[in-house]
Amino acid sequence: MRVIVRTFSELCITVGAVIVLFVAYALFWTGVRADRAMGDQIDALHAQWDRHPAAGSSPAAGAPSPAPTPYRDGKPFAVMYIPRLGFTWNKPVLEGTSTGTLKKGLGHYTGTARLGATGNFSVAGHRRTYGDPFKDFPKLGRGDAVVLTDGTTWFTYRIDKGPYKTVPSDVEVIEAVPRKSGYTRPGRYLTLTTCDPEWGHSHRLIVWAHLDSTQPVEAGEPKALRR
Repeated sequence: MRVIVRTFSELCITVGAVIVLFVAYALFWTGVRADRAMGDQIDALHAQWDRHPAAGSSPAAGAPSPAPTPYRDGKPFAVMYIPRLGFTWNKPVLEGTSTGTLKKGLGHYTGTARLGATGNFSVAGHRRTYGDPFKDFPKLGRGDAVVLTDGTTWFTYRIDKGPYKTVPSDVEVIEAVPRKSGYTRPGRYLTLTTCDPEWGHSHRLIVWAHLDSTQPVEAGEPKALRR
């Protein structure tokens, strides 16, 4: 009996140690790796923009507008800033919402509108783990700015509604005119989505925003990013 009790106790200690290590991995190590990955994505974007500073500039008068460069699956194309989450908060936006993509930043729902275009530019991000990009998502509210840049233009969106709680199957939230947002006609919209509760994924939190203003990068940072 003594041997059985001792064996069971040792097994419990081992299981406990494994659980502690897993929690440490989920809380710390995935965050370290994700922060490094997101930093690498932003560095790659800035290097790309530095190599092609004229990309996306206005064509000469009378010249046809060049076709927009397609977003490439798993590749970054913009950087997002949300002052409400901190003036040092910035995350890369990549194409697609696969598990691997969301480990490296925020993910653009393929098939939704392009950045700044008419339609609903929709983006997902983790609430917890992998850098906790949307940990403070519930702090977002009406009037808050969400600023993005593609290297040539600053796009400032203003939140109109949210956080709105729904279920993962509610795909209507990223439609071109999401009914529950309060919008009734086509426009240039932004949808952000993340998981709820904080350490679960049974529901989703949503915020909707409209495009408030744009300006060329050469004009400097938009007002929403100035302290």
